[in-house]
Amino acid sequence: MRRLVANKYMLALLVAMALVAVFGLASVSHPAALVAGPGTPAPARATVSAALRACPAPGSTGATASGLALAAASSGPGQAEVTRLSPAGATVPPAPLHVLAQPGQLSLVNVTQAPALGRGVSQQFAPEAGASVPTGPARGGVMIQASGSMARGLEAEQTSAGGLATAQCQSPGTDFWFLGPGQKSVADIQLYLMNTDSQPADATVQILTDSGPVLGSTDAGIGVPPHGLVVQSLARLLHGSRVAALNVTTSVGRVVAAVLETSGGSQPGAWLPAAQAPATSQVLPGLPGTPGGRELYIAVPGATNAQVKVTAITARGSYQPTGGSGIDLPGGSAVALALPSLARIPAAIRVSSGVPVTVSMSVPGGAPGAPGAFTAAAAPVQEQGVIAGNPAGSGGTSTLVLSAPQAAARVSVTELTAAGQASVPARTVVLAAGHTAVLTLTVPRQAGRASPFAVVLTPLAGSGPVYAGRVVTQGGAVRSILPVTSSLTWVPLPAVRNSVTTALP
Repeated sequence: MRRLVANKYMLALLVAMALVAVFGLASVSHPAALVAGPGTPAPARATVSAALRACPAPGSTGATASGLALAAASSGPGQAEVTRLSPAGATVPPAPLHVLAQPGQLSLVNVTQAPALGRGVSQQFAPEAGASVPTGPARGGVMIQASGSMARGLEAEQTSAGGLATAQCQSPGTDFWFLGPGQKSVADIQLYLMNTDSQPADATVQILTDSGPVLGSTDAGIGVPPHGLVVQSLARLLHGSRVAALNVTTSVGRVVAAVLETSGGSQPGAWLPAAQAPATSQVLPGLPGTPGGRELYIAVPGATNAQVKVTAITARGSYQPTGGSGIDLPGGSAVALALPSLARIPAAIRVSSGVPVTVSMSVPGGAPGAPGAFTAAAAPVQEQGVIAGNPAGSGGTSTLVLSAPQAAARVSVTELTAAGQASVPARTVVLAAGHTAVLTLTVPRQAGRASPFAVVLTPLAGSGPVYAGRVVTQGGAVRSILPVTSSLTWVPLPAVRNSVTTALP
């Protein structure tokens, strides 16, 4: 017994000595990485060196046929490869359709139609007996792999004829939310799932409607092949719904999700913007000063009831269009709130709640077959934001709707064309705290002709948080709204502190 106790103490001593040795070795090997106690220096930065995006429409046929607009607000060597996705998938992606190496300028890319689907592909997606939401092959879709300077400050969007951006190409992830009108307003709601990786992915879709959760219909086990694209029609599952919230998650791998709502297959309809994950505070930017009603869509995914407060940030200041007492919403619901007082008022909307919610908003307009033009909650612009697809000439008028919900803000706005920096001078916009401003963008000219352009929004030093949306109007009607998201050239790295867990692998 005495020997056993001695061995236990010896073992503990040896473990302690080993930890000291490892910790000491780590301190010697990486002396600059270990920071002790207070006075920790500012986090280091890592330059963005790679970026990955995917879009469902480029290369498709009919009403959804689309091109690409890309802009990287950066300089130096780098390239972006545009590669076709396939419903059959492939562990190795095919040769790229286009290779771009023009940072600091706008690139408009024509994506040719994808080859017709072969009989074998159609048989691969034969619906299972009793399947309520069959998965089918999709013709079209691309992924963009960028490196070097083309990855820094990158924005990629799918475009209609004339260079108008209809949706942002998203990065792969494991959790996506979409929120908008239900099947009562549109004939079809299609979910596109894209896999940009070399391994298969497995996705699940959970649904909330204005009647509550769609019970017994969790759509699980959706296989998405590597470098592949599949589509589901959700109209039958969402029959009669007025509001629909979709939560797409993965149990294996990553996907890029996109949702198309249309009143007919021969019309382009609307691509819903990806909503932010549920949170207790969200800001929806980019509401235009056009006539017509506004619909605010709110989903409460948890079981707890929510008390929601809505604040409008306008050019005249902030106010509560639904009253200061808030709105009570049941847990597990999705609702639409009409905000008629916001007609003709450019604004951002801040939604706060005691429990996490997710939100989006619509205004009259959009492409033919669309139930409206949509904006979704976005984060404030960090470092810079880019919108690539702005039309020229008769394509419409582009405006920026800029909002500063908290502190006063200052932003610089510049434009890029296919030749690089546009001849339009950079402009500075000053925002008072709690206010919104509208900036009409000047269409640049090249060789005497109006030119499509990208816009770069940069918060200046000392600026408060800025939320922005780009609005395109044509003939007084809204064609497109895109929230301006951050297009980073670097990301912060957290400081490393002295600890055993820091030293150990």
